[in-house]
Order: sequence, then structure tokens, then C-alpha cells
Amino acid sequence: MKENSYHFYSDCVNWPKNDVEALTDMIDRAIDISRRTFLKHVDRENLREIEKSLGYEAHHNQGLTMAGDWHVSYHRSKWHEDTVYYFKHSGIEHVFVNSEGLSQDVAAELHLAAGKFQSAYDYHS
Repeated sequence: MKENSYHFYSDCVNWPKNDVEALTDMIDRAIDISRRTFLKHVDRENLREIEKSLGYEAHHNQGLTMAGDWHVSYHRSKWHEDTVYYFKHSGIEHVFVNSEGLSQDVAAELHLAAGKFQSAYDYHS
């Protein structure tokens, strides 16, 4: 599996209501990882958009960056038996999935079209 292939799917606030039990299981089974490990797996441009929407600066000379915020934690877990990565910011999990590596059942649930992942929540302004 290639690096940086995980894209933002949803945060826990906007999680599909029919899948909350799987979200809870994912959180319960999570292991803590470093930001460095997290960055090896998630799409950086996708993450930059989310960081900007959360009010973080791109560089520490401009203000607080997500990398410098010790309140943010990073995790790896399983969601429907598929590996996911997420960060927790202000008690809200922001989940990244690899659309190419999802099981067929999960991919069908997410309505993936032509191999392109469609986020359940869009951070674009």
C-alpha cells in the first residue's frame, strides 16, 4: 500500500448515524501513534486543508500549527476491519481512510464511484 493514500472521510460529529457502533469500536481499538507516522499515511494536501479550516497556521512563525499543538493526538485503528488513521482535536476524531484498500462491503456502503473516494464531509470553503 502506497504512503499518503489515506484521505479524510468524516469527523465523529458528522459520522453516519447507522455506523456509530463501528465508530465506537474503532476508537476503543485505537493505538496512539506519532504525528510523523500519521503523516506517512495521510494525504498531506488533504490534511493542510483541514488544518487551515481548524484555524492552524502553515508555519510556526505565523502562529500555532497543528504540529505544535500538544492537545492533538494521532491514532491508528480498524474500522470494519480496514485500517484507518485519525487525529483527535478538541475531543473530535477526524478519520482518514484508504478508499483503494477498503473491503467491498464498506466501499459499497460509502458509495465509492470509479475508484474515487467521496468524503462524507467536505472542508472546502
